[in-house]
Amino acid sequence: MDAVGSFVEQWRAEAPDIDVTPMATIGRLNRLSALVQARIDATFAELGLQSWEFDVLASLTRQGAPYALTAGDLERQMMITSGTTTHRIGRLEQRGYVARTKDPEDARVVWVTLTDAGRAACLEAYPVHLDNERRILASMSDDDIQALTRGLTALAEALRDEAPVPRRPHPSA
Repeated sequence: MDAVGSFVEQWRAEAPDIDVTPMATIGRLNRLSALVQARIDATFAELGLQSWEFDVLASLTRQGAPYALTAGDLERQMMITSGTTTHRIGRLEQRGYVARTKDPEDARVVWVTLTDAGRAACLEAYPVHLDNERRILASMSDDDIQALTRGLTALAEALRDEAPVPRRPHPSA
């Protein structure tokens, strides 16, 4: 029995009149998220990256040339605060992975552009990251992985998760 299964059983014994069914799912999502994140963090650490650094680099790389997003678009893609975004961009700028520029038409808008070094770091880490994800899922059958993906996709749709779309085109586009 996994940890959440034991918690569910404890609650059923302690408060049998309360339906704890949601805990079996949501509790596992939360607990497994932390366990998976620890494995992902360890893999990125071996590559000299932190998970959040890869998230920023991957967000920019996925955009295609010119590999740029506004700071606000990055914030929406990663679901973080503007202060956290500013801090992360600054740290990546110090590492030479991104460059910040003001929008020529609106000085309030900051563009974050991936450097060649940032793109190289992302493309080096990406296959290693995918191999790690394969190892994490290796004990599951293909059918179980597909069923889990369908269930998680249904939950994402129910929670109205939508792909973040850049709000403005890059000035060079």
